[in-house]
Amino acid sequence: MTSTDAPPPADLLAELHAALPEGVLTTEPATVEAYRRDWTESDTAGMPLGVVRAHRAEDVVVTLRWASAHGVPIVPRGAGSGLSGGSCAVDGCIVLSLERMRAIEIDPATRTAIVEPGALNAEVKQAAAEHGLWYPPDPSSFEICSIGGNIATNAGGLCCVKYGVTTDYVLGLDVVLADGTLVHLGGKRIKDVAGLSLLKLFVGSEGTLGVVTRAILRLVPARPPAATLVATFPTVAASARAVVAIGRHLRPSMLELMDNASINAVEDYQQMGLDRTAGALLLAQSDAPGAARTEEIELIRAACETEGAVECFVTDDPDEGELFAAARRAAFPAIEKLGSLMLEDVGVPIPLLPELLDGIAAIAEAHEVQIPVVAHAGDGNTHPIIVYPRGDEAARQRAAIAFGEVMQLAIRLGGTITGEHGVGRLKRVALADQLGPDVMALTQRVKAALDPQGILNPGAAI
Repeated sequence: MTSTDAPPPADLLAELHAALPEGVLTTEPATVEAYRRDWTESDTAGMPLGVVRAHRAEDVVVTLRWASAHGVPIVPRGAGSGLSGGSCAVDGCIVLSLERMRAIEIDPATRTAIVEPGALNAEVKQAAAEHGLWYPPDPSSFEICSIGGNIATNAGGLCCVKYGVTTDYVLGLDVVLADGTLVHLGGKRIKDVAGLSLLKLFVGSEGTLGVVTRAILRLVPARPPAATLVATFPTVAASARAVVAIGRHLRPSMLELMDNASINAVEDYQQMGLDRTAGALLLAQSDAPGAARTEEIELIRAACETEGAVECFVTDDPDEGELFAAARRAAFPAIEKLGSLMLEDVGVPIPLLPELLDGIAAIAEAHEVQIPVVAHAGDGNTHPIIVYPRGDEAARQRAAIAFGEVMQLAIRLGGTITGEHGVGRLKRVALADQLGPDVMALTQRVKAALDPQGILNPGAAI
C-alpha cells in the first residue's frame, strides 16, 4: 500500500470482490500459492493478497482501476511458463491472470488472427492452419506458452532466423493502462504510420506499461515442406564457425545448435537417436520453394563440411525433420532433470558467436559448474543453462556468480542479456550495464508517464 491510512487488506479485497463477477477473485491459500511463481520457481517470490483470473477485458479494467485507486501492485500473468521471473509475485500484490481469456478468431481475408492473451501459441497455430495459414513465432515451449506472455517478452523461437519474432506479427493491441483506461492500438492494416509507434512500445514491455487484453496477429500462407540437415561437429567452436559461414550468404528457416551436454541430456530424457559422441550438433532447415530447397540445403552442407563437420545427414521427409526439431525443443525439460537451473538467454552479433561460446565454457570451468548450451544459433541467441546440485548452497553461489559473468561477457561482446525470455526479475541487475545511464533514464521516464504510481509489475524489467 502506498498510504499509511490505507484500509486493511480485507476491506480492500471486499471492495474488489464486489466489483468483479463471482469467482474471478480468489484468496484461497492453495490457489494463491500456485500463482506465486513462474517456471523459474523463484525462492524470492512474494505473497499476493489474491489472484484475479480474468474472463474478459472488463475484469482487467475493473482490477486496474481499483489497484490505481488504492496503490496496490499488479503482477500480470499468462501461462506461467516464463523463464526470467517476470510473473513472480511481490508481497501485497494482486496476481492478474489472463489464462482464462482464450478466444481465437481467424480472418482469412485479411490474414489475421484476433486473439485473447490466454490463448496458447499452439492453439493459434492450429486455428490458422485450418485456413491454410501459419503463425510463425515458435518458442520451444509453443505448446504451453500463451500469446500474452509471448507479446510481453517479444518471444522468438526456432524459425525466427528467417521469419522474425513476435513483434513482427503484432498488428494491433488492446491494452489496459495502469489507471484502468482501455486503449486500442493498430488494427488489421499491414502498413500504418499514423502517430507514434505506441504498438511496438508495449510489445516486450513485460507487463510494466499495461496489460494486453486482445491482439491482432499477422498470419502468412502455410509454408512448403522443409528439408532438414543435421550436422555433427567435433567441437562447439567448429559448429559456431559453421553458423557464421552459413549466415554470410544464406537464410535458412531454422539454424539451431546443441552442445554435447545438451545432446546427452536429451538422449537420457528421451532417446531421439542423437550422436552422443558429437561435440556439437547443428540443425538446419530450408523451406525454400521447389528446387531451391535442395540447393540451399546443399550449400548449408558445404559450409558445414568446410568447417569440419564429422557427418551431415539430410532428409526431405517433413516428419523426420520434425523429430529432430522435437529433440531440440526437449532440451529444457531434459536439462532440468540434471539439477537446479539458472537459465540464460544471451545473444551477440553472429560473427562473435564463437567467442561467446568459448567464453561460456571458460566460465563453467572457472566456477566448477555445468553450463549446457542450446542456441537459436542463426540469430546469435544462446541459452546457456547453468546446472548445480539441488540443495547444494555452495554450488548455488558459484552458479550465481557464473550467471552474472555470462551476462557481462555478452555485454562486453556488444550483445544482450536477453534475446527473447525478457529481463524479468532475474536479470534486472545487469540491465543498466547494457543500456547505460541515458537510456535507463529515458526508460524510467516512459514508465513514469504510463504508470506514475509504479504499480504495474514492480521490480521487473525496468
